[in-house]
Amino acid sequence: MPGMMDTVLNLGLNDATVQALAKNSGDKRFAYDSYRRFITMYSDVVLGLGHHHFEEILDDHKDRNGYTLDTDLTTDDWGLITRKEAVTRIDPGALDQLLHPTIDPNAERKIIATGLPASPGAASGEIVFSSDEAEALKAKDRKVILVRVETSPEDIHGMHAAEGILTIRGGMTSHAAVVARGMGKPCVSGAGALRVDYAAGTMSIAGRTFKAGDIITIDGSTGQVLAGRVPMTEPALSGEFGTLMGWADAVRKLGVRANADTPNDARVALKFGAEGIGLCRTEHMFFEEDRIRAVREMILADDEKSRRAALAKLLPMQRADFVDLFEIMQGLPVTIRLLDPPLHEFLPHSEEEIAEVAAAMGADPKKLADRARDLHEFNPMLGFRGCRLAIAYPEIAEMQARAIFEAAVEAAKRTGKPVVPEVMVPLIATKAELDLVKASIDAMAEAVARETGTKVAYQVGTMIELPRASLRAAEIAETAEFFSFSTNDLTQTAFGISRDDAASFLGPYMARGILASDPFVSIDREGVGELVRIGVERGRKTKAKLKVGICGEHGGDPASVAFCHEIALDYVSCSPFRVPIARLAAAQAALGKGPAGEA
Repeated sequence: MPGMMDTVLNLGLNDATVQALAKNSGDKRFAYDSYRRFITMYSDVVLGLGHHHFEEILDDHKDRNGYTLDTDLTTDDWGLITRKEAVTRIDPGALDQLLHPTIDPNAERKIIATGLPASPGAASGEIVFSSDEAEALKAKDRKVILVRVETSPEDIHGMHAAEGILTIRGGMTSHAAVVARGMGKPCVSGAGALRVDYAAGTMSIAGRTFKAGDIITIDGSTGQVLAGRVPMTEPALSGEFGTLMGWADAVRKLGVRANADTPNDARVALKFGAEGIGLCRTEHMFFEEDRIRAVREMILADDEKSRRAALAKLLPMQRADFVDLFEIMQGLPVTIRLLDPPLHEFLPHSEEEIAEVAAAMGADPKKLADRARDLHEFNPMLGFRGCRLAIAYPEIAEMQARAIFEAAVEAAKRTGKPVVPEVMVPLIATKAELDLVKASIDAMAEAVARETGTKVAYQVGTMIELPRASLRAAEIAETAEFFSFSTNDLTQTAFGISRDDAASFLGPYMARGILASDPFVSIDREGVGELVRIGVERGRKTKAKLKVGICGEHGGDPASVAFCHEIALDYVSCSPFRVPIARLAAAQAALGKGPAGEA
């Protein structure tokens, strides 16, 4: 009874019944005030959302209108808000809670360590220290957390198998963070207080040791690593979510695409409203067991003829990958980046791995070790990668271009919808580089047209990730048909900061006010943003209708999306699970709501 326990009054009121109450009582103000009281009581008693949240909103409204008492409110004050007002009132970042499992707010948290909240959501599972073990246990229906010092592309299969990923090193845009966000899996990176011993199969901190098989929980929304299995709250999307997204789409100017490398990524992206693929990273397709051997044969080849023989084995696999993506996207734009990472990433490194791979390939382990040593680089991010690979070994770009165009022909036949692939050349610094690679791409398009009798419409553009490319954008745009800014790498090259090593000092930098925020999370407007602005302006001076977007992780950050709207980009591209956030943020930017929530 009232006064003895928590009470919810006015039960039964909703958007429909409140109108009936207003009509039958002849007092609209009374009806909506009753409805307001029901909402606040239900939120407080049932949902644990305190009265003060609603009272603050009401007090702000009274202050703006010069009211003192609740009874000063008129009938008009209880009217429904407009769709545009509804769009501006939602925090885009809060959508993460609707899209991922979260830890029960009432659960006890036994915190082991804290790292960076690299990918939202939460997961529990057994500790495993290798991707092969993660895959093996997944096959037995066991849930695992993959724990690595850091991940690399060869860990993709283990990341797919794991419920979540924990790394000791790495920042918010490290390999683990970016891939986990794309997969919709929770990730905690940069948990530097932990020590991992692969040989012993242990993870330790402050005298406490966890071994393979022990259960832990990671919270990718807070960066916490917890002991044991912790209760979760599962996400639940309602019809209201779709309605809100529809309102957002009606007002936003920016297009929203997704970074997607697999058919599953593409399906998830479409489910969340992506309007195409803004970045397909082809290297992620090469680590499957049935193709990594052909990649390694290509790397070990002594001459062009042998490399082409190895690439011929990859061609049908790569073509099938692209057919799947084109079919799923049903004529929506798909931007495919040519091979980007340095070749050494595809080779084994330890003596044990080299011996194992050599035996499987029937290769000389010494030759394999020598090649891995030859390809080793002190700073691979600025080394033999991107367009530099396509220029030194044009046969690689030729194979990929052929696969793209043959897949476009096949997918168009299957779907009945024209496919217009966008071929993106990475790490361009000069127009001459793009000219050379584009010539190889164009030659393959002509060859496929002759062989199939079908001419494919396509575009060739470049990823802008070096300051020089931004500064020389007018010249590069003479050849490029689109620009896509990789703001992750542009941040690295502008600041001279490695995104994988920055976690050790970015915290103190932000604490002391040197940086307002992590520049890998939210774009640095004054520096990196200025480079993007210069690139857009100079590129469009050459080609007024040059299509320009970004494909870094900033594409899912609300403040960065607002910046992209301000400089009139055509689209942003982000991880599939961040597409709804980008859609809402783009709508708010179009309505004039600032990145921090100000109008």
